[in-house]
Amino acid sequence: MTDAAPAPWARGELFVIAGPCAIESRQFALETAQELREIFAAAGIGLVYKSSFDKANRTSVSSFRGVGMDRGLEILAEVREMLGVPVVTDVHEADQAAPAAEAVDMLQTPAFLCRQSDFIAAVARTGKPINIKKGQFLAPWDMAKVVEKARAAAEEAGVETPIFACERGTSFGYGNLVVDMRGLSIMKETAGCPIVFDATHSVQLPGARGESSGGERQYAPSLARAAVATGAISGLFIESHPDPDNAPCDGPNMLPFEWLPGLLAELKAIDTVTRAR
Repeated sequence: MTDAAPAPWARGELFVIAGPCAIESRQFALETAQELREIFAAAGIGLVYKSSFDKANRTSVSSFRGVGMDRGLEILAEVREMLGVPVVTDVHEADQAAPAAEAVDMLQTPAFLCRQSDFIAAVARTGKPINIKKGQFLAPWDMAKVVEKARAAAEEAGVETPIFACERGTSFGYGNLVVDMRGLSIMKETAGCPIVFDATHSVQLPGARGESSGGERQYAPSLARAAVATGAISGLFIESHPDPDNAPCDGPNMLPFEWLPGLLAELKAIDTVTRAR
């Protein structure tokens, strides 16, 4: 990446992981990253651009998955080099960790895979910052053991891997998720690492559309504001898209770009008050 200020997560300020669920094309990635860079610069909040080269956990076999690892990593590397924006992507298999780490600034592990020991270890051994999503089936304190696995793997490999634990909602019956805001503080205390709150996947309705998941994006801003107000989080995850209603994946829970300036201003104001307490 071009010379720039320290990564947003290293500055001790609220940062936001934002971007489309999946890479749709090179041009789309560059355009969305450029627009988000401008929105976040105006808001004075650090941006980490997120988009996935493969969405391996789609509901249906016919669902759009992305452009593939080789092409996707080329595109993400180009985004970080051309725009000077740090980038993060999901990895789904242990052998994806090392090549992905060469192209991006942070790796993210899917919630469904948080208990896969060898996978978590492989990602942690890269030495790149890792955002570990809490499974929808875990209690907040259960993430302590997941983080412990990552730390042990990094130590064995002789690397210092910054680790974040990410809340993305807990299964509440069939096809619904809820967020216990107490869990953010509990997870921070028990896992002993910075916390990220995923506001948009927390309003997902898994499998609600039969062939894909649904979502209630209108509630994501409220959850984001509440999470910042707890004082327990270091960052937010807000999937966003210029036209989410026509996005090939996760459209119902992604926020349109036009919502972001107002929401970011609110989040920054809440964060300022919270930090002054």
